[in-house]
Amino acid sequence: MNEIRRGTVEMTAAMLISGTIGWFVLMSGQPVTGVVFWRCLIGALTLLVICGAMGLLRPGILSLRTFAIAVGGGVAIVLNWLLLFAAYSHASISIATTVYNTQPFMLLGLGALFLGEKITLTKLFWLGLAFAGMIIIVEGKSAQTGTAGSYLIGILLSLSAAFFYALAAIAAKWLKGTPPHLIALIQVSTGILMLAPFTDFSDLPQGAGGWSIVATMGIVHTGLMYVLLYGAIQKLPTHLTGALSFIYPIAAIVVDRFAFGHVLGITQIVGAVIILAAAAGMNLGWTIPLPRPKSGHLPKEAAE
Repeated sequence: MNEIRRGTVEMTAAMLISGTIGWFVLMSGQPVTGVVFWRCLIGALTLLVICGAMGLLRPGILSLRTFAIAVGGGVAIVLNWLLLFAAYSHASISIATTVYNTQPFMLLGLGALFLGEKITLTKLFWLGLAFAGMIIIVEGKSAQTGTAGSYLIGILLSLSAAFFYALAAIAAKWLKGTPPHLIALIQVSTGILMLAPFTDFSDLPQGAGGWSIVATMGIVHTGLMYVLLYGAIQKLPTHLTGALSFIYPIAAIVVDRFAFGHVLGITQIVGAVIILAAAAGMNLGWTIPLPRPKSGHLPKEAAE
């Protein structure tokens, strides 16, 4: 199997795994803080084994500055999980995941602010299109998603989750060259320390079923998913990574439909398609087709 094909398989598997996490969160029966804590704890144990096997636990790999940035990214990624998981019960997995995919636009603004990246007219176009799609989704609440107030809370939680994901992505850009599995280990270990004081240890997962759900989120959705995702990113060109990332929201919508019977209304579908199309335009570098002026109005040099 060549590198591109292997990377494609890894990225597809990672996105399919990500698309199922909403089901595990809701079926765990745990408070959101408990779900994220157990995910971090079991994920940390899994990643500790992986990092040890890869020889990444030896001294001198990380500087103090690198470690501090990784911890900051960990705070952001854990807040991202908390907000996104909380959104599921308010706006459904489908809507929360779709709105969460506005994260490229959050990253656009933060990249301009912290990294000096240029915001072009094309990027502003995709940003405006995504915003229009989000407004359509907000206005297209179906009766199945609960009260209007709860639905709006879900939208706001998803947007906040996207913002913190973008912060984590900025931290990752500053950590270029650092082993990604080690970054992931630091992030989930940070989550353990953050959430331990807020976790009710008297309300543990119930029985083998409850523990198997949280164990799956830690081992599969964290440990294995990180290995697959980072392995794919190292093998694939950027445009293919961006294209395959859209398997995630599609998988989440399918899971939401068949596991919980949530059916999107027509306006919600339209809004979701617009957001995903805008995100595709951003990730894949699509350009805006502009009408060509009549040749008679062009200077001779421009017409040639």
